[in-house]
Amino acid sequence: MSYAIQIDRLRKSYGDHTVLKGLSFNVIKGEIFALLGVNGAGKTTALECIEKLRKYESGNIIVNGRMGIQLQSTSLPAHIKPMEAVQLFAKWNKAKIDYSMLDALGINKLKKNSYQEMSMGQKRRLHLALALINDPDIVFLDEPTAGLDVEGRISLHDHIRKLKVQGKTIILASHDMAEVESLCDRIAILNDGEIVFLGTVEELTSKIGKRYTINIKTEQGDEKFDSDNISDTMLTLLEDFKRRGVAVLDIKIDRGTLEQHFIDVARGNG
Repeated sequence: MSYAIQIDRLRKSYGDHTVLKGLSFNVIKGEIFALLGVNGAGKTTALECIEKLRKYESGNIIVNGRMGIQLQSTSLPAHIKPMEAVQLFAKWNKAKIDYSMLDALGINKLKKNSYQEMSMGQKRRLHLALALINDPDIVFLDEPTAGLDVEGRISLHDHIRKLKVQGKTIILASHDMAEVESLCDRIAILNDGEIVFLGTVEELTSKIGKRYTINIKTEQGDEKFDSDNISDTMLTLLEDFKRRGVAVLDIKIDRGTLEQHFIDVARGNG
């Protein structure tokens, strides 16, 4: 198996506070990999160490290939035009401008717009284009669709999938669990500076169990119940309502979402 990134026993502290406690994981070449964690888990610090934006005390980081890093929304001057930003980044990276890539992302149509005049979706596409200027092997995307409408999200997701088809490795940081579930081959969840889960979404669901929420509407009001064994729980609930003489008017069953599973694991409940 060929790895794009190899992390071995990575440690990082800020003063007396240890943020990363011997972090170890590998990212496979050509996969879309999500690094997840609640605020303070160490996710941002880990990414910054990998991207060589932050020093660390000990451990090893091996990056096999060129990196492209997506900018955040406030990273460009308000009055810069998209093509001016593209030309500037191309010069910094000593790279030729790939006009076909710009056309695919719709950047060529924004030549006359200043950055402050662009919509959030246009800015996100520009950030992705700048990350791709040096034709990187590994692309880091931090909340790539935050603030986008449905159409913008779908469009950017399509671009990300095309990058995977081209053989690029994508490292995704996102709080949108639907996005993670739709795009990612594997996920790593951090809790207090350590990996508490590493695998596929299906493996996470299997680890946590099939969580269900049962919503029952009765003549006395609505009640909600959580269950891992839906058949046993339903029989017990219905027998209890019947025994108490409470009429059941409606039943709705929801299967646990990836977000619920993530929260359980990230907080140490899984």
